[in-house]
Amino acid sequence: MVDRSEQRRKAEEFLALHSSDEMLILPNAWDVASKEIFEREGFKAIGTTSAGVAATLGHADGEKMTLADNLQVVKRIADNTALPVSADMEAGYADSIEGLADTAEAVLATGAVGLNIEDSTGDPRVPLFDKNHQKDKIRAVRATSKSSGVHLVINARTDVYLLDGDVKQQLQHAIERGNLYRDAGADCIFVPDVGNLDKSSMKVLVREIDAPVNVIAGATTPAVAELQGIGVARLSLGPRPMRALFDLLRSMARELIASGTYGQMASPVISYDEVNGWFSRS
Repeated sequence: MVDRSEQRRKAEEFLALHSSDEMLILPNAWDVASKEIFEREGFKAIGTTSAGVAATLGHADGEKMTLADNLQVVKRIADNTALPVSADMEAGYADSIEGLADTAEAVLATGAVGLNIEDSTGDPRVPLFDKNHQKDKIRAVRATSKSSGVHLVINARTDVYLLDGDVKQQLQHAIERGNLYRDAGADCIFVPDVGNLDKSSMKVLVREIDAPVNVIAGATTPAVAELQGIGVARLSLGPRPMRALFDLLRSMARELIASGTYGQMASPVISYDEVNGWFSRS
């Protein structure tokens, strides 16, 4: 049973991090072990990554795992940390307004205090949900949050820069959708990209969207200090840490197959005792 008073406290703490003088850096975990590393290194809150969770369960990203599978991992993470947890719920695992309300209620039942919801449909013919329908879905999440007495922090993601083919209009479309989602009750607007969101565009997003703005870290993303200077409120890591670790594991495997040596695996690593100690309960 979730302690609602403690959950309310965490939700207020998480919401306040979006308006702090210091930009919120939100690492994205895919299991309790990855959460543990991020927590021990001093991050103030934890997000989940749907792509990371799906991969560890043997599924592709894009709502290929079930809502129940996703929620089970979110709950396990939330149960094992005192930090606020925000759950990546992809497009909400439902098209209907009622379905989104049910998803929000289920997220709250895990103990999480934040929710990511995106406006991509998964259908390449119509890649983005109608903006007004998406607004209604966000309203349903907010209404569920109010009914629970917990301010579920809604990070409304627009995939304009990922899926909208009208490159000349991407910035304006992201602003339009961001403000619509804010009006519906979103607390933060997330505009992910694949390296095509430059500093000048970020400045416009921050200025024109009447809400804290979240971007994702990548090879071309400005450094944290520069993002903070631009006015970005929240930085996510997405599935990139997970993929970086998978790349290391692949390199270890290739070294073993190719040369029969253990250099990468045997180089200084976290000890058995340290990892075991993370999960030792008195």
